[in-house]
Amino acid sequence: MKPLKPNQQRAQLTIVLLWIVLALYALLAISSYFEYRLLQSWQDGATVSMEAAEANDARQQLLVIVMVIAYIATIVAFISWFRRAYYNLHQRVSGLSQTEGWAAGAWFVPFVNLYMPYQIMKELYTETFEIMGSKKGEYPEHFTASYVGWWWAGWIVCMLYGRVEWALTKSAESLPESITAALMGAIGCVLMVPLALLAIKVVADYAKMESMLFAQETTAVQKTADNTGEKTVETVPEPFS
Repeated sequence: MKPLKPNQQRAQLTIVLLWIVLALYALLAISSYFEYRLLQSWQDGATVSMEAAEANDARQQLLVIVMVIAYIATIVAFISWFRRAYYNLHQRVSGLSQTEGWAAGAWFVPFVNLYMPYQIMKELYTETFEIMGSKKGEYPEHFTASYVGWWWAGWIVCMLYGRVEWALTKSAESLPESITAALMGAIGCVLMVPLALLAIKVVADYAKMESMLFAQETTAVQKTADNTGEKTVETVPEPFS
């Protein structure tokens, strides 16, 4: 059994990035709604200046670029945290459903990415509950795996909605089609806000649970050292990589 690897910094970074993505989705929802109103006014016969149209396009493009950068960074941070968490669980539990590598690879395999990440996340919660055992009552936090199901259901819904929205946006040629695409874009951004909140909850809760595993390991090592008369050496957290 290998020692657990530090994972708190990865969890903290993931949570910070999720909050940033949440804020960007909220801004993009508002911006998309403004675009919808602008296009609707144009369809209703109102005069829309070239300056207003260009300002709208520039605002949307800027927000989308920033969103893409933040989203990619969040994906990298989340998967790095997720894989490290599953690695640590492997050091405490034998016979898990998947190898550590699938905690990262499952997200990129078609069809597999519809169920395996959820399976692994649920396993992190349930198996860690088992490890904590009777010691769960020693901690004030109340943990439940029910949020994992809501998080994954939200992810599937948003992913499917996003595919439909993207197809409509790409095929939009007429003004009515552009109006529909803008409205769907605003709705899609709104849907991502509660999903981000659920993701933050899932990561934050498991990060606390994982810290309890570290506390148990530290206590066990200290007891062993006391019994053998050896001195314990504090380990230096590994860099984020």
